[in-house]
Amino acid sequence: MKKIVIIGIGNILLKDDGIGIHIINELNKLKDDKELKEIEFIDGGTSTLDMLKHFQENDIVIIIDALRSGLKPGTIYKLKPEDINDTILCDLSIHDVQIVDIVKLANIMGYNPKIIIFGIEPKNIGYGIEISEELLNKTYEFIVIIKKEISLFFNSV
Repeated sequence: MKKIVIIGIGNILLKDDGIGIHIINELNKLKDDKELKEIEFIDGGTSTLDMLKHFQENDIVIIIDALRSGLKPGTIYKLKPEDINDTILCDLSIHDVQIVDIVKLANIMGYNPKIIIFGIEPKNIGYGIEISEELLNKTYEFIVIIKKEISLFFNSV
């Protein structure tokens, strides 16, 4: 069976930047769901460089983060690490850049998990712990997308 980890990244003290952590917290509440029982959920905070071990220990790494690209707040993106280099993103956050660095480091060390990055366009990034209504309204849709992605991995075994 493939080992899967889902890592939420962001700063919960900067409003929508904390959406990755918020989604991880919601997924943890669903831990008894059949599709999620074998999945590890990690609150990666803002220190993505500490996440290298998860790239070494898992076959599939799913990253959840706020990703600013200039589209409508709440827009959900699905990317591979190489897309970050190929996509024109205004105001790319520091942890998105670190994800690419971790992937490169893991590859150099001989680890090549499949990596999917799910981002969501933030509305507000600034001091505060509130997630914008636009992102809160997308939480269920985001979880459905992640569950579908997980089922694709398990069905491809």
